[in-house]
Amino acid sequence: MSKIRTAKVTNYPSIYKQILKNKKTCFKSPLVPNFVPPNWLICPMNIKTLFAKPFAQYIYNKQVKEQANALKNQQLILNQLVKSAANTQFGKEHHFSQISDYTSFKQNVPIRDYEGLKIYIEKIKSGEANVLWKGKPLYLAKTSGTTSGVKYIPISKDSISNHINGARDAILTYMATTGNVDFAGGKMIFLSGSPELERVGGIPTGRLSGIVNHHVPAYLRGNQLPSYTTNCIEEWEEKLDKIVEETLGKDLTLIGGIPPWMQMYFDRIVQVTGKPVKEVFPNLQVLVQGGVNFEPYKAKLFETIGKPVDTIELFPASEGFFAFQDQRDQSGLLLNTNSGIFFEFIPLAEIHKEHPTRYSLAEVQLNENYALIINNNAGLWGYNIGDTVKFVSLNPYRVIVTGRVKHFISAFGEHVIGEEVEQAMLKATAQMDAQVIEFTVAPYIQQAAGKSYHEWLIAFEKQPSDIEAFAKLLNQFMCEKNVYYNDLITGNILEPLHITVLDKDAFINYMRAEGKLGGQNKVPRLSNDRKLAEGLLQYISH
Repeated sequence: MSKIRTAKVTNYPSIYKQILKNKKTCFKSPLVPNFVPPNWLICPMNIKTLFAKPFAQYIYNKQVKEQANALKNQQLILNQLVKSAANTQFGKEHHFSQISDYTSFKQNVPIRDYEGLKIYIEKIKSGEANVLWKGKPLYLAKTSGTTSGVKYIPISKDSISNHINGARDAILTYMATTGNVDFAGGKMIFLSGSPELERVGGIPTGRLSGIVNHHVPAYLRGNQLPSYTTNCIEEWEEKLDKIVEETLGKDLTLIGGIPPWMQMYFDRIVQVTGKPVKEVFPNLQVLVQGGVNFEPYKAKLFETIGKPVDTIELFPASEGFFAFQDQRDQSGLLLNTNSGIFFEFIPLAEIHKEHPTRYSLAEVQLNENYALIINNNAGLWGYNIGDTVKFVSLNPYRVIVTGRVKHFISAFGEHVIGEEVEQAMLKATAQMDAQVIEFTVAPYIQQAAGKSYHEWLIAFEKQPSDIEAFAKLLNQFMCEKNVYYNDLITGNILEPLHITVLDKDAFINYMRAEGKLGGQNKVPRLSNDRKLAEGLLQYISH
């Protein structure tokens, strides 16, 4: 055993003494500053749980301090970003040397989506350096776009820590606020994309979840499932079978992923074993989830598991790790205000204007829907990520994700958003003791006699006893949620919503047919056209 290096410790001398005292301990952790043993050293499970709690408290205390200085940190980040990128192609073209404050920044840097930055991304892909950020990106995160096809999002050596530490801090904050550290000694599954990377312009390129897989700390490798080989399988159902094979008989304590794909994993476990998940994995304690609203999936997930478990909600994207759930008893996700991202917010009603109003964090208000705009230390400038958020707390700054900018229905001027249909569905299912697997909503524009309407395409786990009464209830809740929709209904312009009941596996079969099964792929909750709806109609329940 190699000798453990000594290091100056200020925050946790007692912990450091314990490490030195235990000759068998091999622990790589930010617990002890400058303490970096070889990567092959794996910490024994009992040691991990021993040190998890104080480290979690340290991170939690750090988060509290940062939130108290959120506005100051945001201003400092903006200054640092502009200064660091002043000599890049983008910085020179947008006169970064003349930017002195947020007002001048807005004057020089317009709002763009991926298409607006694509000319710069293409230069990066061709091998050019100093384009959007200094040097070349460390990675390119490959993600699916709706209008842009495949998108390539730069991740720099400066920004990679945002992705890695964000997820880490979410779990550690959970430990600190609940006192639950026991799961740290068990096995953890992260349902992710393949860690195999291609090269584009000499830059390693792949799915974000696959990129992050390369940065799992050495002290967690012993906990991680599935194996690297299994993670490299591209075909989702083949990969799922291998994950099930590798995890059966293991002490699984935590699973992370997008809810519908976690559900598929649990369903397969039940199918293979004939037992509820809680009997197969009696120590399963935590679900880490993000990417979609968890509430529509919660009831079925817990039913399949056979018991409720704790959940940690994240707000990750290829462009950055934006927020995470920091409290069990309060709604909203804590905004990551000190991690290389300067946030801006545009009122949702103005997002399609040529010159919309732009707010900094200091100017936002509670319960207003904003399009989220980011500027980060990978070179995304005035970047509209496509998500909408609403602040539920300003002290500290907590948000809920209300939908996607491009996922709405406004075929008749109503502008229905994801938050509205999801809340209406939750209320209706609770009132009528129904359970939904998945659903989407699309406009139906009547070409013949009769009026147009919203079509709700729903796959039920437990269908309501009276589908017509359920539809009336849904329509009532939608009228309460959206005044414009209510005006269209009461004005006799639209018919009340129609429900089309789909097979239980309709959405899975549709995603399979589209080559989008598994990984980070999500079904849009809303569409302003009929493409998704028409694709699903072949799976109508009979």
